[in-house]
Amino acid sequence: MKRDQLIFGIHPVLEAVKSGKPIDKLFIQKGMAEDKINPILNELDLDAVSVNYVPVEKLDRLIRSNHQGIIASISPIVFQSLEETVESLIETKKDPIFLILDQVSDVRNFGAILRTAECTGVDAVVIQKKGGAPVSGDTVKTSAGAIFNIPICKVDHIKDAIFYLQGSGITTVAATEKANQSLYELDLTGGLALVMGSEGKGISKSVLSLVDHSASLPLLGNINSLNVSVACGVFLYEVVRQRIG
Repeated sequence: MKRDQLIFGIHPVLEAVKSGKPIDKLFIQKGMAEDKINPILNELDLDAVSVNYVPVEKLDRLIRSNHQGIIASISPIVFQSLEETVESLIETKKDPIFLILDQVSDVRNFGAILRTAECTGVDAVVIQKKGGAPVSGDTVKTSAGAIFNIPICKVDHIKDAIFYLQGSGITTVAATEKANQSLYELDLTGGLALVMGSEGKGISKSVLSLVDHSASLPLLGNINSLNVSVACGVFLYEVVRQRIG
């Protein structure tokens, strides 16, 4: 996390929030007095901000200055509401495409995925507040600016997003090497939400148990998995192929 993306100190953070700066993450020292932090929390859209209560040592590592127990990370974009985004897309577009990232943590993978998503016509990307890569200047650079052309929605839990999308008539498909069904056996032409997992753990078991379909890629070599950004590209271009073919 780069210093120029951070605002620290009670009054600077409060003024940043009041002025409408898009806050991505908020780090608050554990045990900090409520009367100091409540004015800030009351001004925030807590649906879009990850609030983390951390030891003072964590804050000291982020900023070698008098942080006063609070540090805010500024996002280069404004996050969108999942509910409003889904409702708008269903009303205005036939068979929208959503991409759900289950805690993809590497900023380069995240940026590369956003670039591919924009190129393949993905209508919105869904990420979880905690556990994933930060939306930072590095994300912007790696995405080649694609991050500014695609809505990104933050949710508390990926499972909630899946339930909501399914309730809105969207078919959910998980990309996992554990699936017995190949990607090429699926019909991907309707309203679709593709779920991609993290680099180390893949898609969590609780999420896999909820999706409508799971699909794998045929791997013909000795290595049994692909980089997540590469796998995402293969899946998304199969969606494109089916829709324009």
